[in-house]
Amino acid sequence: MATAGVPKDQLEKVLREKLGATHVDAQDKSDGCGQNFEVIVVSAQFEGKPLLARHRLVNEAAKEEIAQIHAFSQKCYTPQQWTDLQNKA
Repeated sequence: MATAGVPKDQLEKVLREKLGATHVDAQDKSDGCGQNFEVIVVSAQFEGKPLLARHRLVNEAAKEEIAQIHAFSQKCYTPQQWTDLQNKA
C-alpha cells in the first residue's frame, strides 16, 4: 500500500523545531507527491559532530516523516560552514 508522502512545509517545520535549525531547504524531487526529498539543514547542533552523527540527528528528528517517503538525501552544515559556502557562491 503506497503512502501519500509528506508535505514539504511539514518536513521543514519538524527539522527547524527539533534541531533548532537556522536554515532548512527541502526540495521535493517527486513532482509534488512528497515521496523524494533532498534537504539542506543548518544547525548549531552539528558543531563538532562528524557527518554520520549529523545525519543521525536529522534521521531521528524526522523519523516519522522519513518513514512515509521513498527517498531522502540530506546535507548538514554548521552555521559557519553554511556562511562560508554562501560566500563562495
